[in-house]
Amino acid sequence: MSHILMAGVGAHGHTNPHLGVVAELVDRGHRVSWVIPGSFAATVAAAGATPLVVDSVVPDESAGESWPEDPVAGMSIFLDEAEHVYPQVENAMAGDPPDLVLYDIGGWPGRALAARWCLPLVQLSPSMVAWEGFEEDMAEVLAFRDTPEHAAYQRRFQAWLDGLGIALTPDEFAGRPPRCVVEIPRAMQPNADRVDERVYTFVGPALDRRHEEWPESGDEPMVLVSLGSNYTRQPDFYRACAEAFAPLGWRVVIAVGAHVSTEEIGPVPATVGVHRWVPQFGALGRASAFVTHAGSGGCSEGLYQGVPMIAVPQAVDQFGNAALLEALGVGRHVPREEATPERLRRALLELTESPEVAARCAALRDEVRAEGGARAAADVVESLLPG
Repeated sequence: MSHILMAGVGAHGHTNPHLGVVAELVDRGHRVSWVIPGSFAATVAAAGATPLVVDSVVPDESAGESWPEDPVAGMSIFLDEAEHVYPQVENAMAGDPPDLVLYDIGGWPGRALAARWCLPLVQLSPSMVAWEGFEEDMAEVLAFRDTPEHAAYQRRFQAWLDGLGIALTPDEFAGRPPRCVVEIPRAMQPNADRVDERVYTFVGPALDRRHEEWPESGDEPMVLVSLGSNYTRQPDFYRACAEAFAPLGWRVVIAVGAHVSTEEIGPVPATVGVHRWVPQFGALGRASAFVTHAGSGGCSEGLYQGVPMIAVPQAVDQFGNAALLEALGVGRHVPREEATPERLRRALLELTESPEVAARCAALRDEVRAEGGARAAADVVESLLPG
């Protein structure tokens, strides 16, 4: 039995995509210690891992704290977390060293420990990865790198690496893993043909182990509305969705998160259900359409379940994901400032009344499920274990 360290981040989008991979490794007989704040300890324990609970400075989504939209501020949180958590992990592992390190894209203490202890290292990426020519292709999006704020961030990052004796630049450390398992569908990867397959292995979402049931029955079509866990304070948007879809005779299921009340949304028809949380993967197995902020996890689940998506992106990579869904023929991009009841209703009908969209959803569902998921990811990890 090997001991594997999983360096995570206390956020749903940086935890949920990895649960299936870790559960598969545990089932194969490996022991996994998962670095995680206490609010996620029960979640990772349910996957079979041993929570290595750390004091964290990452925004606590359960307490209503949000990640900043500014890219430098967001990256600075990962660096703050690395500086704060690394010594905790180093001390915890000193008497029980791992044989291999897995790490989320923001789990930098894991990468640092692997570098210092010369351990095999595998990144688990829940979002798109770099390709040949990435910096040139994304120059407009990466324009923030020319700001004084980013220069200061780079200097602080380099000082942290130098202090640990790690001979890498911040860009190499954060963006160029030696080996990576990519947990999004290959179809959602921009310029997939220019991704280095010696480093990156696409396994698709690790949903082959996920078992969720949707408790409600009924013959009417159902649309699921969710903006994930971080962009949920939008009662006007939820109200617009109810006004858009309920008159069509659809069952409307809205997941509003912990910080929007039904009173803020106001009266809704009996066919509209407002919930703080729903088992999203299970609900998508019953849904005929999905209104999403187009985070990588939601897009992956929608493609896996073969559901057409109305993408209303809120921040960061979600805009690119929304464009990809539309280009793939399984989605409509509705900018949030245009998300009126009329625009949302039109998008729903365009998607669900089109035989071409139905065919594309079915084809991509089969393609995503064939990528291998948790089992394929575990194969990569095991191939790098010593001995």
